[in-house]
Amino acid sequence: MIECKNITKIYYNGDNETVALRDVSFKIDEGEFVAIMGHSGSGKSTLMHILGALDVPTKGTYFLNGKDVSKLSDDKLAEIRMRKIGFVFQTFNLLPRTTVIRNVTLPLIYNEVPPKERRAKAEIALNSVGIIKERWENLSNQISGGQVQRVAIARALVNKPSLILADEPTGNLDTKTGHKVMKTLQKLNREKNHTIILITHEKDIAAYADRAILLKDGGIIEDKTINKQT
Repeated sequence: MIECKNITKIYYNGDNETVALRDVSFKIDEGEFVAIMGHSGSGKSTLMHILGALDVPTKGTYFLNGKDVSKLSDDKLAEIRMRKIGFVFQTFNLLPRTTVIRNVTLPLIYNEVPPKERRAKAEIALNSVGIIKERWENLSNQISGGQVQRVAIARALVNKPSLILADEPTGNLDTKTGHKVMKTLQKLNREKNHTIILITHEKDIAAYADRAILLKDGGIIEDKTINKQT
């Protein structure tokens, strides 16, 4: 599904340059659950932006489902973000005074799904992450932090993307709630075969994935299996 070949990202500021990624290469198959790890400044956020089609590399190529994302126009990149990638953010990014069900249907509106189909698709997504029907009409600021993040996961799933990109999804949650959210992601990977890339600096959160790619100073220093499925 994903192939990065010799990805390098350099940021320029006048005569100064900062190398955020150095010659990064790896593949991710469909259905994998991969954690990308590293401390602040390791390059994981830059890599997340490239994998999410939010940025392009300075050198190297990034293939998503066989397409060279690095060469696509801004319009094509926007289409990939809308149709192919589901984003789950640390800050949730839900509309606070909008109902749970409405938050989940928003990507369908942007994707021009007919109105009569939106509700059914949103209900399927909410059921898949364990949000009970009695919560669907609540405003998103009337439910718990863990429920909010599961709603955000449902929103990421609703367009049936080929890739879910979770950027520090437990960063604003307490430990117990964070692990509940990770169990939800793990279940989606194992039971529904969703391909998930998790960006994190926490080993206990990365342990829910089946493979870890460790970055340091913009390069890969380790790529290993950490939780083999049975």
